[in-house]
Amino acid sequence: MARVKRAVNAQKKRRTLLESASGYRGQRSRLYRKAKEQVLHSMQYSYRDRRDRKGDFRQLWITRINAAARANGMTYNRLIQGLKLAGVEVDRKILADMAVHDDASFAAIVEIARAAVVAEGIGGAAAQAA
Repeated sequence: MARVKRAVNAQKKRRTLLESASGYRGQRSRLYRKAKEQVLHSMQYSYRDRRDRKGDFRQLWITRINAAARANGMTYNRLIQGLKLAGVEVDRKILADMAVHDDASFAAIVEIARAAVVAEGIGGAAAQAA
């Protein structure tokens, strides 16, 4: 039976790994073992951070909505509560975009939420509406 030599495969494997490690600093882009460790960690970080990104964006949207809602005399909590009572189904991403780019329509949504909260007679909203 013929002897199988794997030099070509091994070189290709090392070359592709070093190519994926290009851009890393120092030995991590030049030495195979260090590059392999770093690429492995990089893949773990990217897997974890793809999931974390969703929460990060939600947190950013909530911060932006809260700032714009307070500028219109309402808190984030009351705004979301009022929108649910009014049956307005706008997600936080769209609300945050409106808060940043379209002040007039965001103010109109705040008024809809305020009217719904006042109609329910939920604490402190009557004082805010006056």
